[in-house]
Amino acid sequence: MKISYNWLKQFLNVSWEASETGELLTDLGLEVEGIEKVESIKGSLEGIVVGEVLTCVQHPNADKLKLTTVDLGDGIPVQIVCGAPNVAAGQKVPVATVGTTLYTEKGESFVITKSKIRGEESHGMICAEDEIGLGKSHDGIMILDASLAPGTPAAKVFDIQTDYVFEIGLTPNRSDAMSHYGVARDLRAGLIQRELKLELISPSVSDFHVDERTSRIEVEIPNKELAPRYCGITISDITIKESPKWIQNRLKAIGITPKNNVVDITNYVMHELGQPLHAFDAQKITGNKIIVKTLAEGTKFTTLDGVERSLSDEDIMICDANENPMCLGGVFGGINSGVSENTTSIFIESAFFNPISIRKSAKRHALNTDASFRFERGIDINMTKYALKRAALLVEEYAGGKITSDISDFYPDKIEDYQVFLSYENAFRLIGQVISKDTIKNILASLEIKINSETEGGLGLTIPSYRTDVQREADIIEEILRVYGYNNIEFSYKLNTSISFDKNDEVKIENTVANQLISLGYHETMANSLTKSSYVKLSENLHENANVNILNPLSNDLSVLRQSLLFSGLESVNYNINRKNNALKLFEFGKTYHNFESGYSEDKHLTLFVTGNRAKDSWNIQTNTSDFFYLKGVVTAILARLGLNNLKNSPTKNDVFSEGISLSLGKTVLVDFGVVKRPILKEFGIKQEVLFADFKWENVLKLSNNQNFKLQELPKFPQVKRDLALLLDSKTEFKELFNLAFQSEKNLLKDVDLFDVYEGSNLPEGKKSYAVSFVLQDESKTLEEKQIEKIMQKLQQSFEKNLNAVLR
Repeated sequence: MKISYNWLKQFLNVSWEASETGELLTDLGLEVEGIEKVESIKGSLEGIVVGEVLTCVQHPNADKLKLTTVDLGDGIPVQIVCGAPNVAAGQKVPVATVGTTLYTEKGESFVITKSKIRGEESHGMICAEDEIGLGKSHDGIMILDASLAPGTPAAKVFDIQTDYVFEIGLTPNRSDAMSHYGVARDLRAGLIQRELKLELISPSVSDFHVDERTSRIEVEIPNKELAPRYCGITISDITIKESPKWIQNRLKAIGITPKNNVVDITNYVMHELGQPLHAFDAQKITGNKIIVKTLAEGTKFTTLDGVERSLSDEDIMICDANENPMCLGGVFGGINSGVSENTTSIFIESAFFNPISIRKSAKRHALNTDASFRFERGIDINMTKYALKRAALLVEEYAGGKITSDISDFYPDKIEDYQVFLSYENAFRLIGQVISKDTIKNILASLEIKINSETEGGLGLTIPSYRTDVQREADIIEEILRVYGYNNIEFSYKLNTSISFDKNDEVKIENTVANQLISLGYHETMANSLTKSSYVKLSENLHENANVNILNPLSNDLSVLRQSLLFSGLESVNYNINRKNNALKLFEFGKTYHNFESGYSEDKHLTLFVTGNRAKDSWNIQTNTSDFFYLKGVVTAILARLGLNNLKNSPTKNDVFSEGISLSLGKTVLVDFGVVKRPILKEFGIKQEVLFADFKWENVLKLSNNQNFKLQELPKFPQVKRDLALLLDSKTEFKELFNLAFQSEKNLLKDVDLFDVYEGSNLPEGKKSYAVSFVLQDESKTLEEKQIEKIMQKLQQSFEKNLNAVLR
């Protein structure tokens, strides 16, 4: 949201630098994300002064040029070559002096320099209005008022405005600050806390009166829930023309293009007071009647942008007596009822529409307007009539009209202000320190929160209607704290905490695994739970009818809740690869969502994504590409860290993998992992191999809670390592050899590792060679060679008998 500093000063006579004011606004919770300098004319006419043409003669070397001498007010006339046909001696003209920067209509800059034109020196430029941004005419130079003194800065002559615009990141709850007056009101409270008491100047509407009652338009609202309050007034005999420069400058400063006096005034009042207004051409309101209602589903309506829209039966529509739609209430006007250059009488609407209905309509029709932005967050219902009077007076003044009806005010059920009790004890507890009770009362008064009653324990308060977000005691305490200043709260040098060793703490387990992955070079991602509905077609395990659909999706790409974390992860992989970050290790804790016949399901997962090289290229490190076995090592290490060992592996049933396995404990699947299918990668524009692991995290947590961890001392006696080279059938898996080894020697065998595999020439057909190491250890004594040989012979005989192995 853009806020003009000059506009703020209309309500508060503050003399601070814009940067200081920006800091205070941020402290108050209205975070200033940037401050931009804005000029009503680019360059602010700096370097341009009033000059008096003393002499004007024909250029000796050019028929269409004149040679002039000009007094710039410093007593030293300068020579300027001018090509304008209307230049003459005795004129007062704008002169761009040497060194002045001028700007073209496209914003391109050029500098006025001392030059020679057809052999004659020229020390500046006499300007036409389009050359300095004061108009579009280029027929000749500007002729200024003869009474102006030479040397007078042009910026003073033309009242050039320089402004600073705050870009405020407004949080959705702060609907009270969606206007310049609202921000000024908040700023005043902050200034009072800093002992700078300024009066808040409200725009006066005391001159409002009805000129004649000749053009009343009746208002009918069958359903008061749609519009709890609706005000309107008729103004006749107006002239549509440009709005005054000061209104145009205000609107331009905040990025709004002026259109005409009536439309500009409605925009001005909306950004001034926060109340959206809409002006109808009164002659186009059939039957002199306004009906606020909903229309049948599918009714066609063409909005101001020329787009024909199909209405919902929930859209609030402003209709005429024949129930023809004229405006999509609170969102956008209609093409056939708006103000045009031929309009002579108008009906101005000022209303409070149902915020939920406006929010749905704006999203349904993809129309995010300044009006809907305010209505859907909740405006001040007590501002509608005041803002209407303000707009009517401005239209009278700048469109020459007269007010020809009383204000129609539909307000059947008056909304009462909230009543809240503030406990001092609760305030001090939540704030973290004791604040003077007088300070609290002063802050509340500066926020226009009325104190109805006071006891030793607290205050009975009435909240003004514009603070729709303040309804609880905690909200009041937050208001006190933000005005008092978070920076003024003392902090303790002592931290008190309790330490829990509960192994079943899910957060602790997640953090343990996250730290483990981070130490391995992984980065955590957090993808959006909303995704494309079409992704389910990439896997037969996912079903379109199991999608959890969003009722009001922001776009087709964010229309459903995800059934798998794979696709959002692949989006991240693709994003990184496209930016030359090809080596990735990513993980995410997230949820999947399904809509089954039995009801909705929400499941927690941990996913890993690995692609590219394991480490950065280096002259002294061999480049290794991440592969299936690398991922398997990481997966088993995570499960082992949680005490989940002796896992069963089997081919995965998940069809997103070209090759993959499932790890289970008993009948419970803990994780599926493997290589993602190329057709799926192709859908995301990924050309390199991607490894993916999907932990069923709730299963992992459940089983890890049942595991007992055993601690033991480091053994005092050394390990012994022996190797065997075995010739095996090519279909034999290492797992068979691994399990058989531990079945043969349960006491002293500690580990079995496969460190080389060979398949190829010099081996019999259907055979492969395994080089396997065995680690032996007796924790009570040093192993003797005879004992070692006996164990190795037992292992060899077991392999020969059960696996048809041959010692090489």
